[in-house]
Amino acid sequence: MTKMKGGGLYSIIMIVILFGLMYFMMIRPQKKQQQQWQNMINNLKKGDHVVTRGGLHGVIDSIDKANKTVTLDCDGIFLTFSLNAIGNVQSAPAAQTQTATTEEKTAESSKEETSADKQDEK
Repeated sequence: MTKMKGGGLYSIIMIVILFGLMYFMMIRPQKKQQQQWQNMINNLKKGDHVVTRGGLHGVIDSIDKANKTVTLDCDGIFLTFSLNAIGNVQSAPAAQTQTATTEEKTAESSKEETSADKQDEK
């Protein structure tokens, strides 16, 4: 009879450990991801470049927090979406990023040339 009670206690402990692992492996990361998405939605502002969950790229024209909608300017076409449709916010369009990178490289190379000229003069 004692063996039965010990075996039952062991089974209960294993089930509790299993639920604990499930929480830390599945539920907790999902809650963190949901909280990050909510923070992103709360920080949206006019002019942000966004991508909807359907893959549509656009610029935020207006946000209506009361109705939970956002109006996107997609190359002159204004579309209204639910805030839930926003997938992510892009920091800047790719064309502007490439231009900025080119400008940074140009500035660095001119600094290197200036420092090389100064060393030659010495």
